[in-house]
Amino acid sequence: MTARKVLVVRPGGPEAFGMTPSQRLARQAERHEMSLATSAEEADLIIRGDHIYGTALFAALSEAAPGTVLTDDLGRAMAARCDDLSRDWALALLDHDMPSAALPAQATGQNPMDLAGQHNARQRKKAPPLLRRAANRKDVEQALFDDSYKGVTDLVTKHLWPPLALPATRWCALNGITPNQVTYVGAALVVAAFVLFWHGLFALGLIAAWVMTFLDTVDGKLARVTLQSSRIGDVMDHGIDLIHPPFWYWAWAVGCAAIGDPMGDGGWTLGIIVVGYILQRIEEGVFLSLFGMEIHVWRRFDSLFRQVTARRNPNMLILTLAAMLGAPREGLIVVAAWTALCFLVHLARIGQAFAARRNGPLISWLAEA
Repeated sequence: MTARKVLVVRPGGPEAFGMTPSQRLARQAERHEMSLATSAEEADLIIRGDHIYGTALFAALSEAAPGTVLTDDLGRAMAARCDDLSRDWALALLDHDMPSAALPAQATGQNPMDLAGQHNARQRKKAPPLLRRAANRKDVEQALFDDSYKGVTDLVTKHLWPPLALPATRWCALNGITPNQVTYVGAALVVAAFVLFWHGLFALGLIAAWVMTFLDTVDGKLARVTLQSSRIGDVMDHGIDLIHPPFWYWAWAVGCAAIGDPMGDGGWTLGIIVVGYILQRIEEGVFLSLFGMEIHVWRRFDSLFRQVTARRNPNMLILTLAAMLGAPREGLIVVAAWTALCFLVHLARIGQAFAARRNGPLISWLAEA
């Protein structure tokens, strides 16, 4: 049975992204349709307020059976799911820093890995669930930021943006800027990049485009670390991401003509990019429907290939290099060729998945022990 009342004991620790650990727990409870208890008698989850708990770990706690005790790496009790028979000893464990060795016979001690596992399907990664003492603001913010980051994504988002996105996310959180507001700015930059590309102003257009892709990282991380994600915001963010790339490629092709270097191929290059983009999205949907997982998380190869597959950011790297070399038209041709090749790679992976399924259901390498 899902917990409904949460009692926070031993509050403490610095603010991180504008929230104390106890305030973060209150917001986590709210997002799970739970309320704060005013006394132990009404609580069915008792939790220490001087630690931070990752989203996956808190969710697992809320669904755990009564008598389950979460322990840290030193064996100390951090949280306990309880009922009428277990509230007294659960409160004593957490109030007096008693080790899990003091658990009564009816209790079950579990560390974060036991309770929540290391596979976070939503974040497409394999990592220990977050449980950390809230002692140092920078350490806590780094841990929360890392916990919010997807493991399988493109190489720009994965390797270039994190050191820049963390301070930007913190600045937004401390200044009351919401994730949706960041998304609105990103949407305006989508339009700006389109107009600049259309007129052949590739350098300015690339600046607008790259800032937009950076904000596309920030809005998601801001939503997760401040627990402000919403269904509307998620749809808006992903909708913009899904729709705008073909328009940028179209504008780039028009821009080449504007600077006197038209594609001159009857629209074949642009057609390959746009149709290939749509077909790859269809491939991803087919794989998910048939095999119950995203194509990019099946095997380690697929996760590595996701870093460079013909999506917006890798394609923008190609176009940026081409613009720097004074060859924007040739850059779009390279994007078309890479799009076609990536489509064929994904098509081959679907065929290989059909063959592999003969030996049993497919399992993501991220879910393997």
